[in-house]
Amino acid sequence: MIEKPLVTVITVCYNAVSLIEKTIRSVLAQQYEQIEYVVVDGGSTDGTIEIIRKYEAHISHWITEQDEGIYDAMNKGVAMSTGEWCIFLNAGDTFAADDVLNRVFQVSREADVIYGDVVKNGIVKPAEVPHNSHRMYFCHQSCLTRTACLRTFPYDTSHRMSADFKLYKLLWKKHYRFLQLPFAISNFDTTGVSNTNRSRGLYDNIRIIRELDGCLEQIRLLPRLYFVYFLCKLKKQ
Repeated sequence: MIEKPLVTVITVCYNAVSLIEKTIRSVLAQQYEQIEYVVVDGGSTDGTIEIIRKYEAHISHWITEQDEGIYDAMNKGVAMSTGEWCIFLNAGDTFAADDVLNRVFQVSREADVIYGDVVKNGIVKPAEVPHNSHRMYFCHQSCLTRTACLRTFPYDTSHRMSADFKLYKLLWKKHYRFLQLPFAISNFDTTGVSNTNRSRGLYDNIRIIRELDGCLEQIRLLPRLYFVYFLCKLKKQ
């Protein structure tokens, strides 16, 4: 029998009273037994804390304090984790099915990053094969990453919109092992800041490509990104 690894599910939230409970309930509904649940709240004042306390007997660790943005909060969650793997399911996000983690770890996974498809607004959005891209080619909430990787390469909080893009581009360039699975892992809440401030996210991607990619890759990746960025600026997106 395959020994199932401990998976830390991390939920980051701030003033998410209308969203947090469905995320917590989705985590608690997972049939996978080896789960550690960590909640990092940014100092909510809208009733979110009361909902977290309602479920705190089922939460392994949780804190509420001010942070320096979502990626700072995510780094805090990683620091609190003891699992071999981490997955972020933030306020409003849910697992695609109650057995999804069992499906992920039904066999031993020789990888550092495991990812699958995502459901957005009821539609399955397929992930892409691993490659060096101008954007994320899988959804962060549908991705499990070895905790050791997240501690070696914490989220760069100078990138307030796309630090996850930087992390996975960096891991790909350093030849860490990526494994794509052919099913959806999460339902993604589309009201987050990266979806409502698209031009800011695109500009952050441009900065990251200029930081990490060489001249030839920049020539390949940046023209399209600049075009979409300026188009979004014109549309005030």
